Amino acid sequence: MGSAYFYHLTDSPLEATLPMLIGKARGAGWRVLVRGPDPALLKRLDDILWQGPEDGFTPHGMAGGPHDADQPVLLGDAVPADGFACIMSVGGAEVSPDEVTAADRVCILFDGHDGAALQHARGQWKALTEAGCSAQYWAQEGGRWMKKAEK
Repeated sequence: MGSAYFYHLTDSPLEATLPMLIGKARGAGWRVLVRGPDPALLKRLDDILWQGPEDGFTPHGMAGGPHDADQPVLLGDAVPADGFACIMSVGGAEVSPDEVTAADRVCILFDGHDGAALQHARGQWKALTEAGCSAQYWAQEGGRWMKKAEK
């Protein structure tokens, strides 16, 4: 049974945090789904992943291509979570309790400077924990990640 990890982004933007988390997930051998409802955001993240770190790039693809099933990291919106060990929710994308239970890890990343995003994440926390999912809440303090809550 997986857990939902909530990442309250205040010091580092999504564009820096997502590649770091994908690298950790891939290091664990997990196939990753990055789910987001905004095509423009997904395209921007796709471009960032293609640029990659100085020592390489993150192999990935955008959903809807001929090789979706072969992608170690897939970015999309209405993509079923089957076959992914890790789901990363960006831009307020929904994740169901069943998906949390089936995955090894679900990461919900949200902008801590955006009141609407913060409220949405609080709603997701409540819905998932009330459904019996384990969850952790992580926030940035002085450039470091600190676990603030666990349920």
